[in-house]
Amino acid sequence: MSIHNPDPDPDRTPGLEPGGGVPPGETPPGEDSTGAEAGPRGDQARGWGKGPVIILAVIVLLCAAFFIAYAVIVAL
Repeated sequence: MSIHNPDPDPDRTPGLEPGGGVPPGETPPGEDSTGAEAGPRGDQARGWGKGPVIILAVIVLLCAAFFIAYAVIVAL
């Protein structure tokens, strides 16, 4: 049984300089650490709008009314 070494032979690997270094231009440049836009956006809205708050309040009131009506009917 022979064991095959999965590592490439450094003497036959293309793009390596003697001693194992990589010449400039052989590898792509690293990614930027920041995006194109740094800092907060200037026109961010703060908090919830009136529409979603009104819709949630109506849903909560309808659920509360349903459970109160159910409790009154079951109690009879």
